[in-house]
Amino acid sequence: MHSVPRPTPLPTGPGQESVWEYPRPPRLEPTQRRLRVLLGDTVLADTRNGLRVLETSHPPSYYLPPDDCDLEHLSPAAGSSCCEWKGHAVYWTAHAGGRVAERAAWSYPDPSPGFVDLRDHLAFYPSAFTCFVDDERVSPQPGGFYGGWVTSSVVGPFKGEPGTGGW
Repeated sequence: MHSVPRPTPLPTGPGQESVWEYPRPPRLEPTQRRLRVLLGDTVLADTRNGLRVLETSHPPSYYLPPDDCDLEHLSPAAGSSCCEWKGHAVYWTAHAGGRVAERAAWSYPDPSPGFVDLRDHLAFYPSAFTCFVDDERVSPQPGGFYGGWVTSSVVGPFKGEPGTGGW
């Protein structure tokens, strides 16, 4: 059997975190950084009460409390998925300003015991929205499958880049 070697983490600079120092299983922690999500010109979410999931090789995934999300622009989407750590996720489609982002957000209505604080918080794929951490525009985690938010404060390499399937 061929195993893929662990990549060499990129060096960190001042104020940066390496995703290779994040734990596995992942850790859930609060953040008071301002998190914003827009679809076109419509603000779907704006909070300083978010949560972030930190997992080895992944940029943080941010979860925003439903009270700080404009739920009138979200509707349930078909399908679900299962995370070995967080439990069963449901998906959401966003509609605003004539735009539609299908299955572009997700939440955990009944998360696993270690992640109960995620209950009903919404996570957004930054590939489908314009997302910000404080005033920095987020880039999506590579690969299209994962929902991590890449900013200048995290360094990789990141799961999802070409050749990372075996990590």
